[in-house]
Parts: sequence; C-alpha cells; structure tokens
Amino acid sequence: MTSPTTGSAAKRVDRDSALPLWAQVLADLRRRLTDDEFTDAFPGELALVDEYRVSRHTVREALRRLRAEGLVVAARGRPPRLAGTMEIEQPVGALYSLFASVEAAGLRQRSVVRTLDVRADGVVAVRLGLEESTPLLYLERVRLAGEEPLAVDRVWLPARVAAPLLSADFTHTALYTELSRRCGVSLTKGAEHIRAVVPTPAERTLLGIDDRVAAFAIDRLGEHRGEPVEWRHTLVRGDRFAVTADFTARTGYRLDVAGTLPGPRARLHAAARRETR
Repeated sequence: MTSPTTGSAAKRVDRDSALPLWAQVLADLRRRLTDDEFTDAFPGELALVDEYRVSRHTVREALRRLRAEGLVVAARGRPPRLAGTMEIEQPVGALYSLFASVEAAGLRQRSVVRTLDVRADGVVAVRLGLEESTPLLYLERVRLAGEEPLAVDRVWLPARVAAPLLSADFTHTALYTELSRRCGVSLTKGAEHIRAVVPTPAERTLLGIDDRVAAFAIDRLGEHRGEPVEWRHTLVRGDRFAVTADFTARTGYRLDVAGTLPGPRARLHAAARRETR
C-alpha cells in the first residue's frame, strides 16, 4: 500500500520530462531541505527509493550531489545525515580519544579551554587512591565538532605526573597525545560509567541545546600500569553521540550493567554476560 507521503513524492517525479530522474529527485530534496522537512532525521536510500519510486542508482546520484554541495553526509555503509548533525560514535570496551573520534567522523575538532590549573579536590583524589589534599591538575574544556558544541569535558590528573601539561595548548590537541609526549604516560586500562542525564541550565548553555535534548554523562577512571592517573567527567550532547558494541558467535555479547561509581582500583560496573551458542 502506498502511503500519502510516498504518493506525494512520487508525483513530483515526471517520467516524461527531459530532466533526468536524479536531477528531479535532487531538486525536490533541496526544496524539502529548505522547508526544514527533515529536522528529525534524513531518510535513508531505501526510503527514498520507495518514496520517489525510482532506482537506487537514481537516489545515490541525487545524494552524491547533495553531499558535494555540503548539505548531507552520505558515506558508504552509513545512512545519510544532514550536514552538521553527524553522530560521534564511541566503542564500548575500548580506550578512545574523543579528539580522534570527532576527526574520524570528518569534522574539525577544537576546544575552548575554560580552566587549566592545579587545585585540590578531596572527592576526586579519593577516587584516584590519593590523599584528599593531593594537588591535582584540572582541565576543563568545551569540545567542538565542526563549529557546534559537542561536550563539556572535565579532567583531573595527579599534578606530580601531569604538571608539564600546564604549558600545553589544548585548543586543538588530544589530552592523551600531550600526556604521552610531555609526561611519558599512556593509559593502559580504563573503566567507564555512562548514564543519561538532564543537563542543568548552565550546562545546556555550554552545550548549545534546549531543554528538549538530554545528555550522556561519562565518568572514566584511567590507569597507567595499574595506577589510577585520570578521573574524567564528560557531558556529551545526546543528539550528537552514540555508543556502539560488537559481538560474535564465539565470545557472545557483553552487557555491562551500571553499579556504583568507582573508587580507587575498583570496577565501574557489575558484568552480565550473555553467551551465543
């Protein structure tokens, strides 16, 4: 059965016209983009094939032109997205850099550094297995993907390890790159707690979102050769971020169910394992 939307779109393609079908689809998609018809999501290839009743080749040519014009992102193996709304994906169970993930998505990464200093924080120090008065290097940044805010990132590291970072320019460099280069420290292990939260008004302002958009809060405890060296709290826009996981028939799928927040050298979660047999 043909939906009203499908029928309406199909009528906008004139098979008797001298204009190629891909050009007609392209023109209609441009119009619909101008009319903000795709504010929630941009349709995939198969949906467009069904809507316009044309071949997949025709749709792909129209999408190729839209991509060349910078209006949509349509990479191989991934659904088309409006330019500027690409999700940043992070893998579950891997040490990753948000810097690298943003650039891998084809977006320019930079940060607005709000704070870089040395201070004491008793709560964070305990999480790192340190005395409450231990000096900690504190870095707070607003992370941008393209020109839009993506995350508010707050990191604490023992000052005895991370003091050389005080002279680093974090507007366009990764923390882990500088930590390795300046301090000789690389993370070898980590644990995370990811949860959905409602940002405060101040946090919404920093992230450039309204009260309809939730966020992910990510708490990370990073270790170097068995010693906790990083506590990180990152608040990421829920409309720009996705978490991915892989599974196989041999190893199954690992689902980590959130428990209490980690203390020093403590696991961040209780694991529930489902085997595929």
